[in-house]
Amino acid sequence: MKFIKLIVLLFVVQLQAQQGGMWIPSLLKGANEKEMKALGMKISADDIYSANHSSLKDAVPHFDGGCTAEMISPKGLLLTNHHCGYDNIQSHSTVENDYLTNGFWAYNMEQELPNKDLTVTFIIKIHDVTNKIFEGVLNLPTESDKQKKIQQNISEVSKNFTREAWQDAMIRAFYDGNQYLLFVTETFKDVRLVGAPPSSIGKFGSDTDNWVWPRHTGDFALFRIYADKDNRPAAFSKDNFPYKPKRYLPVSAQGIQENDFTMVMGYPGRTQEYLPSFAVEQIVNDLNPAKIEIRDAALKVQDGFMRKDNAIKIQYASKYAGVANYYKKWIGETKGLKKSNAVAVKKEFEKKFQQRVLKAGKEPEYGSLLTDFEKNYADIQEYALARDYFSEVVLRNAEILTFGYRLYQLEQVYNSKGEQAFTDRKNNLISSFEAIYKDYSPEVDEKVFEQLIDLYAKKSPKQFLPKSLNNLNASALTTSIFSSSKLTNYTGLRDLLKGDAKTVLKKINQDKAYQLVKTLADGFTKDVAPKFDEINLKNSALQRTYMKAITELFPKDRIFPDANSTLRVTYGKVKGYKPSDAVQYESVSYLDGVIEKYIPGDYEFDVPTKLVDLYNAKDFGNYADKNGKMPLCFIATNHTTGGNSGSPALDAKGNLIGLNFDRVWEGTMSDIYYSPEICRNIMVDSRYILFIIDKFAGAKNLIDEMTIIYPKSRKAK
Repeated sequence: MKFIKLIVLLFVVQLQAQQGGMWIPSLLKGANEKEMKALGMKISADDIYSANHSSLKDAVPHFDGGCTAEMISPKGLLLTNHHCGYDNIQSHSTVENDYLTNGFWAYNMEQELPNKDLTVTFIIKIHDVTNKIFEGVLNLPTESDKQKKIQQNISEVSKNFTREAWQDAMIRAFYDGNQYLLFVTETFKDVRLVGAPPSSIGKFGSDTDNWVWPRHTGDFALFRIYADKDNRPAAFSKDNFPYKPKRYLPVSAQGIQENDFTMVMGYPGRTQEYLPSFAVEQIVNDLNPAKIEIRDAALKVQDGFMRKDNAIKIQYASKYAGVANYYKKWIGETKGLKKSNAVAVKKEFEKKFQQRVLKAGKEPEYGSLLTDFEKNYADIQEYALARDYFSEVVLRNAEILTFGYRLYQLEQVYNSKGEQAFTDRKNNLISSFEAIYKDYSPEVDEKVFEQLIDLYAKKSPKQFLPKSLNNLNASALTTSIFSSSKLTNYTGLRDLLKGDAKTVLKKINQDKAYQLVKTLADGFTKDVAPKFDEINLKNSALQRTYMKAITELFPKDRIFPDANSTLRVTYGKVKGYKPSDAVQYESVSYLDGVIEKYIPGDYEFDVPTKLVDLYNAKDFGNYADKNGKMPLCFIATNHTTGGNSGSPALDAKGNLIGLNFDRVWEGTMSDIYYSPEICRNIMVDSRYILFIIDKFAGAKNLIDEMTIIYPKSRKAK
């Protein structure tokens, strides 16, 4: 493998410190460490990642598979975002005992609330297993054969890798499949809710302020990890003990200034920084606009109901936030890609790429890459669009169709695996649907369905549209389905699933909602998915070769691997930005902004009376800045994405100065194209977190177990 030699080229020192990039923590020594020190870092790469002694990576676990968290006390206290813990806060909430609205605080450990299926995973060690994964792969004739062999090798290596009985091993691909790393992990399953501010603090500004700056959201929540008597992972038990972390973060109340060094550690989910221009054009012009229109229609319906009915607000709070999050992200991403001329920048890079291919005599290997990309993205366009319509309408936003699709999968299980597999899946569905229907309103879904099925019929590529949707009367179809389908409630669903396989299949195939789902799913499975997968597999192979070529032909460029939900480090500086002509944003927001936005009783901008009282009295404790103002959020040039929610923002010495929770709207394009001019991550200032815990919640028990670094001129009160 040439890649092992190439990896050395990725760490060539540049004269000027680089900002942007998501770097593997075990590979920071060398150029990255020098750059970080040039930006102001006071610690070493070994302090960040070490397999032999405690390091910062031991304080930064993966939270619930999709967010990041950090340990902030020797007693297992964990900090993450309010929106990362939202499902768990919601699960404990009722109309009578509404923790979403009122907040929750445990003033002793006995009051902490267990959470079913919530996990926290720590990275123990990272190993390069590239050579083992590529054994027997390179000479196989087809891409499909290569991928199959790679998966076999991954399974074999991870299964046989030496580790402790309570540890796991996972393998992930880097550099578009040119490198493979193995992560030894420990996953804790007893994680309890400790504290959450009311949504009027933790979600202040809600969807209106999402992805924008200035921001005034106290987006944090506290949990605690529990372990067995040996400090190892264990299922929930009253006999468990607070986990003793190998490392926890001191919390700084000293504050930040413009151009201060910042570092963010976390588990970024997915980026596509090295896509060719043809792919980016398709995202900007076709795919994003379609998804935005679908979600806009669904969100408008849900929002209308949520503002009028508190029970529906609780039911749909988490679902709405999830749908709205990427809806608004795609809008900002499209705007940013256009503003930064990302397509033109990529085309210019592709010209240089082709010139270097010719100069290096690499035409046999790389000469046709760009023309192959161009052809493939043209060929896949209609299939990709049809796929997005199916995913957004059937699998995501019209819930009755989503329910129906799970029954469609049940029928496929029977057809492929027989009666016993069918019965096992059916019983699991009956159990899982009970919780799903708890947060379902047929009244809301009926209006969403009517809007989305109309869009599906009018906007999805016509060649893949079932004949039954031609000249559709969306209103009539909606009335017919919601007046008769048993999928509109849990009782009806249970009735459909009573009996043996043949009985159940006969009943569900007579249900009008299921009939529609089956028509849509059969068409998608037959006409769209196979061709999409075929072309997409070709693009994956091209992308791997393209990535290899870039590292070879641009040896002086710093090239980081795309995000893949593994632990990464990104670094930069506290810095404002200029989003448009005559507009300049400062890097810090204050509690003053909350009061300015305050609208009593409003769904998004209400404020607790106690917070207003504290503001009016200027009762900020030890947490105000030197001017007596209460800092709330700040921005920096760290390169983050989804999955970095809850990531610690660290100062030059590795102390916690903030909690990452978002990006600025104009910079959400950073998943595809990072620009240090406008890409900024948004963090809650640690001083505001401490202020809310201490002065607002009065949770002195939590303050007392943290190590807090106060300004030298002050003492803890």
